[in-house]
Amino acid sequence: MKQEQAFNIFVVEDNEWYNKLLVHTLSLNPEYNVKSYFNGADMLSDLSDSVHLVTLDYRLPDSTGDVLLKKIKEIAPNCEVIVISEQNEITTAVDLLKAGAYDYLVKSEDIRDRLWNAVNRLRNQVGLIKKIEILQSEVEKKYDFQSSILGQSGAIKAIHNLVAKAIKTTITVCITGETGTGKEVVAKAIHYNSDRKNKPFVAINMAALPAELIESELFGYEKGAFTGAQTRRVGKFEQANGGTLFLDEIGEMDIAFQAKLLRAIQEREITRIGGNEQVKIDCRIIVATNRDLILEVKEGTFREDLYYRLFGLPIHLPPLRERDNDAILLAKKFITSFCKENQMPDKQLGDDARIKLMSYNWPGNIRELKSVVELSVVMSDTDSISAEDITIHPKEMLPELMLNDLTMRGYEIAIVKQYMKRYNNNTKMVADKLEIGQTTVYRLLKEDEAQGD
Repeated sequence: MKQEQAFNIFVVEDNEWYNKLLVHTLSLNPEYNVKSYFNGADMLSDLSDSVHLVTLDYRLPDSTGDVLLKKIKEIAPNCEVIVISEQNEITTAVDLLKAGAYDYLVKSEDIRDRLWNAVNRLRNQVGLIKKIEILQSEVEKKYDFQSSILGQSGAIKAIHNLVAKAIKTTITVCITGETGTGKEVVAKAIHYNSDRKNKPFVAINMAALPAELIESELFGYEKGAFTGAQTRRVGKFEQANGGTLFLDEIGEMDIAFQAKLLRAIQEREITRIGGNEQVKIDCRIIVATNRDLILEVKEGTFREDLYYRLFGLPIHLPPLRERDNDAILLAKKFITSFCKENQMPDKQLGDDARIKLMSYNWPGNIRELKSVVELSVVMSDTDSISAEDITIHPKEMLPELMLNDLTMRGYEIAIVKQYMKRYNNNTKMVADKLEIGQTTVYRLLKEDEAQGD
């Protein structure tokens, strides 16, 4: 092979002169690795999945093109075949194309140009398919729910269990939780790990849509349906056909439209604005909200029948403050990702930085943590991020510790003392929970004792 990414071609032609002509033509491209054969048996003995293309003379001493085409597809299903024949037989050409041949070329004066164009076209298609496969692999890796929904707390392990159940069926999923807890990340993890992963994931934020535009966005419209509708436009339901439709902030949806949404979900069909055709839809529904939909139902701002239709499998995402030391785990991930994206050396979290992060209430949850951590990377002048590099609002830090004005060191001591009380004076467990060294725990407790003296 000439190089790792060479395009492997087998030329099968019993006429020696014509064989050399084809090999020479294709070898002009340095990316093509060309090998020649004079009969079908020798070619089949060398054939493997690494061969991308076989140019096949239709009439060979030991076989015919239709027989060899079938055998090639059995041995290497992804290998393409271009049949080259002396006869311009339409019926034969059609039969071969139906049987899986990529192209059928007649031997003529312009065979070199026609073969060159056909192989280049095929090469580009193979390259595009490879890129799509790589992108799909990257997407699947990115949304592997064990890594995308990162955490080691009991609350997150429970979420992993629910997501694992959700990906096995097409049940409607209702994701709830405060703003910034990662509802869309969970929705994507469900989609990209399900049987629908190769179909579209279409997301729409209901809070961002004016009431008068909801129907056209979701259902689409026909040409001439209203002023400005110059062409037909398909809506989000049709765009998500075969895949997943993610309705974010569903609690913000105008109640006047909720009956139409309920009908569309129940009947699995929609009608574009200005049209009469019933369009069948097949998309999984995942909804998310930071509101209490039961309360919305009681207050009359959300339809009860729609609520029960959307409830499906409920997944509640806990706020970051209730996830033990997941904040440190996430912070490390955000630091590494940010450094990599900006071609910076990776940075570590200092003990004082860990304590400061753990002491904060995180009202903005994961979204806020990511912003704070990325800023801390920028502010740090060394390979270690200190508490001084982290900019957060002290008023949100463990409210019960805010009864007195303390120095940063005072807060660190107070947090360690609180954790010591919570974990029965087990210094190792406290160190593990705060992700600091035991020596730091001992030092802070010793400082507290000294201050008490």
